[in-house]
Amino acid sequence: MVLSERDFDCDVLVVGGGIVGLSTAYAVTRAAPGTTVIVLEKEPGTARHQTGRNSGVIHSGIYYRPGSLKARFAVQGAAEMVSFCATHDIDHQVTGKLIVATGRDELPRLHALVQRGRENGIPVRELGPAQITEYEPEVRGLAAIHVETTGICDFVGVADRLAHEASQNGAEVRCGEEVVAIDRRPWGVAVKTSSGSILRARAMVNCAGLYCDRLAQLAGDDPEMRIVPFRGEYYELTDPSLVRGLVYPVPDPAFPFLGVHLTRGVDGGVHVGPNAVPALAREGYDWSTVRPRELAQTLAWPGSWRIAGRHWRYGAGELHRSWSTSAFTTAVRRLLPAITEAGLRPAAAGVRAQAVLRDGTLVDDFLIKESVRIVHVLNAPSPAATASLPIGREVARRVLAQL
Repeated sequence: MVLSERDFDCDVLVVGGGIVGLSTAYAVTRAAPGTTVIVLEKEPGTARHQTGRNSGVIHSGIYYRPGSLKARFAVQGAAEMVSFCATHDIDHQVTGKLIVATGRDELPRLHALVQRGRENGIPVRELGPAQITEYEPEVRGLAAIHVETTGICDFVGVADRLAHEASQNGAEVRCGEEVVAIDRRPWGVAVKTSSGSILRARAMVNCAGLYCDRLAQLAGDDPEMRIVPFRGEYYELTDPSLVRGLVYPVPDPAFPFLGVHLTRGVDGGVHVGPNAVPALAREGYDWSTVRPRELAQTLAWPGSWRIAGRHWRYGAGELHRSWSTSAFTTAVRRLLPAITEAGLRPAAAGVRAQAVLRDGTLVDDFLIKESVRIVHVLNAPSPAATASLPIGREVARRVLAQL
């Protein structure tokens, strides 16, 4: 079957209206003017999940293995994100942040981060206890590093602007359209949405976040991973004056989570968290949200059980902090001794779309796979929002090559 140009609804169909999907649409319209793009988002509006439910940090790239996509995209993306926000008058600040060691066992890991930061070209300053209090009077630690390129911004505002800019270049963003079927043909891809619409495209990009593995399966591809959702639970300080900027613990290298940290947002409030607990649904933002089918799919994946077997002690601690405000407060007091249980109030939670391999490996880097007529973004964890502009260009380059 040979189709003419007018038989296609678009050249590139992007599924997912989060910051990565919108950045991809923006990048396609800039790299190849005249290329028609449609973005499908199942929610009534864009940026409703991971993009709109995080701490709003512009990450420097200090944590990531030199040479990895994370390191390259984060360092480049942080500078570009600051420039993009400044150009489009989006709330942002370059605040810098402290990474604080509170125990002697953390000192070797802190020193390793100094080296990693320098390898990634990130300005890092080492601090002693007295210097820590110069930056953060209420924070205590044995040693710390100050990372000056870290900042904060309004990622929902960024996503809105990307959608606007892409639309100005001819792209179309359609909300309330969930993809329920995908039919790949030699000439391209046809998708059916929940409204009954059929759309034909020459190529497709899967930026479906929490559902990216399911979308890959709908297309007939084996993603060789599954999304295992982890909920990140946040509190906020009732007295935000206790923290001036961003304060992080030294992360455990065995996990892709950064630990409970303190983040002053663009609104002036200070978020505390997140912890990381298994979610009982892909959009399980609290313990009461349970979707049996999704939970069964998570439990059926061998990697889920292998994670539990390897890391049950760590997981038990996270669960304890989820159920006990007192335990959560104790964890925070390692960094901020002045905090009390009454000084914390619950805030909105997020869910991380963590890609897990069959053997239980937590995919740490960005994972982008290509098949005929489709590019799948299968793992885009933090710092995906920070790095969304270079990630969008990379995905756009790959999908345009398929045209």
